[in-house]
Amino acid sequence: MEHIKLYNGVEMPTLGYGVFLVSPNECERCVSDALEVGYRLIDTAQAYQNEEGVGNAWRKSGIKREDLFLVTKVWISNNGEEKAAKSIDERLRKLQTEYIDLLLIHQAYGDVFGTWRAMEKAYRAGKVRAIGVSNFQAGRFFDFAHYVDVKPMVNQLQCNTLIQQVGIEPILAETDTKIMAWGPLGGQGVEGIVKSEELTAIGTKYNKSAAQVALRWLTQRGIVAIPKSTHKERMAQNIDIFDFTLTDDDMAQIGKMNQHDSGTINFNDPQFVKYLIENYG
Repeated sequence: MEHIKLYNGVEMPTLGYGVFLVSPNECERCVSDALEVGYRLIDTAQAYQNEEGVGNAWRKSGIKREDLFLVTKVWISNNGEEKAAKSIDERLRKLQTEYIDLLLIHQAYGDVFGTWRAMEKAYRAGKVRAIGVSNFQAGRFFDFAHYVDVKPMVNQLQCNTLIQQVGIEPILAETDTKIMAWGPLGGQGVEGIVKSEELTAIGTKYNKSAAQVALRWLTQRGIVAIPKSTHKERMAQNIDIFDFTLTDDDMAQIGKMNQHDSGTINFNDPQFVKYLIENYG
């Protein structure tokens, strides 16, 4: 497994297992399978309603806590300093851990500055090893990062070979903030990555699938990818990407596949914001 180093020195695996849309009933089994095939980063969230499954799985795995990297997120219903502080303790309880490796603000709405103050306090208290944000677009990220004491260490964004997030990279570089890719193999309005003829052709040179090429392309950019699968065989395939290296020509060729850059969801759309706040705020 390869790692990236966050600006505070914390090392983070470049490939993990995501549990978005994994049902609470299936989560423990899926995470147990993921850990068994070699994953050591698990990404969950309050909004996924499956943190307990993650906690049960790692506790039963026999893996030392220091060998795991647990990621979770504070949802907008818990934004604000007081509510976020309580939410952080709830995340710790559900994950059955004394600390979270990376804690993110899930959406860029509501009292995110109050939430961040609670996260900074948790970070300084040792409850959290690293803090960051999720789904913060370029302008919102710049504004937010400008006014906080501890700069976000990670911004989790929709990112894959068709949504490459090139435009935001210079903004994130100013604070040495790393990209973490949700939807690394598609989803949310993106199809065709795992069946891409272009990626398949590149993969034949290395005896790898289109999906494995897509994931390797991300990790070679220094982007953390968190593919999801409920099938153990597919989990094993997704993690089997560190025995080959894409050439500069391969990387450049895949770079030309970009279609949306910043994502298929317009997080700045007032109707989308209204929907989130009215239904989940």
